[in-house]
Amino acid sequence: MKVVLQRVSEASVTVDSKIVADIQKGLLVLVGIEDADTQEDINWLVGKIVKIRIFGDENDVMNCSVQDVNGDIIVVSQFTLHASTKKGNRPSYIKASKPEFAIPMYENFVKSLEKDFNKKIHTGIFGADMKVSLLNDGPVTILIDSKNRE
Repeated sequence: MKVVLQRVSEASVTVDSKIVADIQKGLLVLVGIEDADTQEDINWLVGKIVKIRIFGDENDVMNCSVQDVNGDIIVVSQFTLHASTKKGNRPSYIKASKPEFAIPMYENFVKSLEKDFNKKIHTGIFGADMKVSLLNDGPVTILIDSKNRE
């Protein structure tokens, strides 16, 4: 499972010209799922997302988590995080899970995140043509891969 965390001042997701998710200060989390992912990957990533200290403290040093700053989270499914660009110029998405596997994993990821975060998680709509708008704060963008825990 791969995630891209973006610290945002604001973010929203629009589907069919309707805003389906909208936050101010917090995290926009793009998540890509592959068939090898398990509940253990979800648990590890959720712990990282909730506790990662990428928000400024009173001295503007990144010492605070999204919980510490009372921020919000939007999660958006993003199968293209598993793009392979080794051959040619057209990415291959062979590692990205099919919806039969990915949808339950995505829903479990969101539920697990809500439980640990103790707050509603805003989401896009899995598989929809989404327009994601954000104001990246910093900019701060973090890539985390549950299969590469360095």
